[in-house]
Amino acid sequence: MLLRPVRLVLAIGAAVGLSGCNGAQSTFVDAGAESGSVLVLFWIMLAGATLIWLLVIGLSVYVTKVKPGAHGERAGIRLIVWGGCVFPVVVLGALLMYGLTMMPGLRGAADGPVIAVSGERFWWRVNYGVEGTPGVAKALPTGGVESANELYLPIGRRSEILVGSPDVIHSFWVPSIAGKMDAIPGRVNRLVLEPTRLGVYNGVCAEFCGEAHAQMGFRVVVVSEADYAARVAAEAAPASVPDHPGRPLFMANGCDACHTVRGTEAEGRIGPDLTHLGSRRTLGAGLLPMTADNIARFVRETDHTKPGAEMPAFPDLSEADAAAIAAWLGALT
Repeated sequence: MLLRPVRLVLAIGAAVGLSGCNGAQSTFVDAGAESGSVLVLFWIMLAGATLIWLLVIGLSVYVTKVKPGAHGERAGIRLIVWGGCVFPVVVLGALLMYGLTMMPGLRGAADGPVIAVSGERFWWRVNYGVEGTPGVAKALPTGGVESANELYLPIGRRSEILVGSPDVIHSFWVPSIAGKMDAIPGRVNRLVLEPTRLGVYNGVCAEFCGEAHAQMGFRVVVVSEADYAARVAAEAAPASVPDHPGRPLFMANGCDACHTVRGTEAEGRIGPDLTHLGSRRTLGAGLLPMTADNIARFVRETDHTKPGAEMPAFPDLSEADAAAIAAWLGALT
C-alpha cells in the first residue's frame, strides 16, 4: 500500500520537472547555434551516465545477490584498474575532445551587428551599432543607438555582444540561445550570439548582484534581418512626443535628471533611456507588462514593486499626476 503514495509523489515530481523543460527561458529550447550544440552534448552525457549507472547497479547486484563470494581479490583489483582508472580516463578524454571540437565554431568571428550590453543595478543598457575592441577597452564603447532591457537580434547572423558593467559583477545569460558571460567592471567581454529560431526569449542576470538581482531580466527578440534594420532605425529616431500634460510633470518632478527622452530636454544618463519606452514589452527589466497602469504603479511605488532598485519612489505624487506621466511615457513609441 505504501507504493501508491510513493508512485504518486514520483509522478507529480516528474510532471513538475518536465514542465520546466520548455518555454522562453529553458536550456532545452535550442533557439541558438551554441545552445543547440550544448544540448546535444548534454544528451550524450545523460545517455552515457545512464548506461554507466545501469552497469554499476547491475554489477553490484550480480556480485552481491546472484553470485556472492564467487570472485576473489584478483578480480577485485582488475575491476579497480579497468573500471576505476582506465574506463574513466577514456570516457572523460573522449568527452573532452568532443567538447574542444565545439569551441572553434562557437567562438569564431562574428558576421552580424556589434551590440554593447551593460549590466547595471538592476537593469540592462543596450547600445546598437557600437565600435570597440573587446578585451582592450576599459569601458564599453558608446555612440550607437541606445535602448534598455530589450535586445533585438537578426536570425542566422552571428551578432557580437560586448558585455560590461559600471558597478558590480553581473552575468548576461539567454538560456535558449547561448551560455553565460560575466559583465565585469573595467573590462569588456565578448560573446557571440547566433539565433536560429524566431521568437521572444527571456534573459537573466546569472550572478548575484544585490537585492533586486532576481528581478534583473530582459527580453531577446529574434527577427529577420529586414525587421532588425527597421527596429534599429526606429530606435535611432527621436521620440514621437505627443502634446500631453504628462510631459511637463515628468520634467517638473526631476525625472529628466536620470532619464533620456530624445527629442526633449530630458538628457539624463543614470537610468534607462525612455525614448521609445511604449514600444517595449516589459517594464522594470522584465518585471511587469508594459501598460500605463503598471508605469504609474512603478513610479509611485518603486520601493515596493522592485525592492532594491536605485530609482527613488514618488509616493507623494498624486494618482492623477502619476497617471498623466504614465500615459505620456506609454505613448513614446
